Amino acid sequence: MPGTARRDRRRDTPPPRTGNSEREVLRGFLDYLRTSIAAKVDGAPEPQVRTAAVPSGTNLLGLLNHLTLVERSMFLGDDVTDWQATFRAAPGDSAADVVARYREAVERANAVLDGCTDLGAPVPRSRQDRPAPSVRWALTHLIEETGRHAGHADILRELIDRTTGR
Repeated sequence: MPGTARRDRRRDTPPPRTGNSEREVLRGFLDYLRTSIAAKVDGAPEPQVRTAAVPSGTNLLGLLNHLTLVERSMFLGDDVTDWQATFRAAPGDSAADVVARYREAVERANAVLDGCTDLGAPVPRSRQDRPAPSVRWALTHLIEETGRHAGHADILRELIDRTTGR
């Protein structure tokens, strides 16, 4: 449209082409969402990356910090006692710090998942004090959780610097 301000855009990446097995589809979509949300936070400017743009206090760094702890809890057995607190990154954390921690948690979670061939089996965990969900449930939950927060991150990043796309 003439006279319309051009928005800054990232190239939009379509959903992944995966293999045909349930395992390949679930892992492919989870990794796609993981990459998408890390890209939303990577390079976001300070202090906006940690500034709440909505009344709930949600911010980009907090979203990725939360997802880091979700990954670590689900696949590495970390104990999280205050989920609400996970939505806040430490004051000294930069966007690069939080993105690096997230990517490291994903890498470690994928190492666990690489050893899981039966989607109906429980997720292997170091913690034995509570039952683990099935690998299928854990993958589906992480797709839902990551996808929901990636949508939040899309909106927050656009509010910060008008960047859109995956």
